[in-house]
Amino acid sequence: MFGFHVTKTDSESEARLGRLSTFHGEVETPVFMAVGTQGTVKGLTPQQLRDAGVNMVLGNTYHLMLRPGSELIAELGGLHKFMGWDGPILTDSGGFQVFSLADLSKKTNKGVAFRSHIDGSQHWLDPEHSMKVQRDLGSDVVMAFDDCTTFPSTYQQTRASMELTHAWAKRSLDAFKGDRQALFGIVQGGMFEDLRSISAEVICEMPFHGIAIGGLSVGESKEDMYRVLSHTAALLPSDKPHYLMGVGTPADLVNAVSVGVDMFDCVMPTRNARNANAFTSRGSVSIKQARYRTDEQPLDPDCGCYTCTHFSRAYLHHLYKAKEILSPVLMTLHNLTYYQDLMKGVRDAIREGRFTAFQRDVLRTYGAQEIHNLSEAS
Repeated sequence: MFGFHVTKTDSESEARLGRLSTFHGEVETPVFMAVGTQGTVKGLTPQQLRDAGVNMVLGNTYHLMLRPGSELIAELGGLHKFMGWDGPILTDSGGFQVFSLADLSKKTNKGVAFRSHIDGSQHWLDPEHSMKVQRDLGSDVVMAFDDCTTFPSTYQQTRASMELTHAWAKRSLDAFKGDRQALFGIVQGGMFEDLRSISAEVICEMPFHGIAIGGLSVGESKEDMYRVLSHTAALLPSDKPHYLMGVGTPADLVNAVSVGVDMFDCVMPTRNARNANAFTSRGSVSIKQARYRTDEQPLDPDCGCYTCTHFSRAYLHHLYKAKEILSPVLMTLHNLTYYQDLMKGVRDAIREGRFTAFQRDVLRTYGAQEIHNLSEAS
């Protein structure tokens, strides 16, 4: 049911074009997945997601198990039917939420006891229960339950966290029963390259359908993120999809593609949209700024989305200042369209043998540096 194959590799980098096959359809990679934490991408209908070019979305195990509950979703036909989305869905394991809500949780080698951020009720999450919840949801890609290492952490703390991730990865595999699902393992190891090497070896030896790189974009410097990403991506098997979790900016995406990453998710385009910040072909635009009050131009003159073809910057500025619901809707529609157009541009550039030039254009637009020369230039 699940399959992945690389259709072309760039001659000047590790960028690659691929095809991901799932029970709910095929997806061309590199792909950016829209984040639908609670069974919805905030502000947009499934049809608007399709109009924006979205092919695959992400749901969240932690949030959906708490509300409305995975068993209810299963009774109602699974997450696809529940949220009205017929394309592929990836669900994360809940590990990152446990990490980010550390003040509400207590971790042991067996799993994590935590209090709900909603009502304070007590809950338990471990590899077996994470697999059960994701089976209830019926997602196409399931993530192994991992321990997301805090930043900063000592070498000893990072190693212990990595070893816990490895133990939980094996338990996730043992509990996984999804005949229509694929299971991805997660490489951890913090900012230490030798630990990343160990983690990649252990996780890649296990029979996962794909490999994710976790524990980045958690507060480290850009130099450290790119250093660890470059090192880790080079260790992953070429016949499996590579997924960089929770990253990132347009510059991050093209840089990560250049070292062989195939899949991405990040709240940045949707969260920034709700704060009146747009990603455009000409750089970032903060529509809340007073200079846009009388600006008749579209948000992005080069964008063909509904927002840019129907409304002016002045109108979008007005909506934000007036605190109208339409403001985050229109901004989100644009930002997700931009991210999907960016990834389509990446795929076309790889296909046509001009990826390096495309990458450098994006980096120039966003004032960013190439992944391999950032440390040298800093």
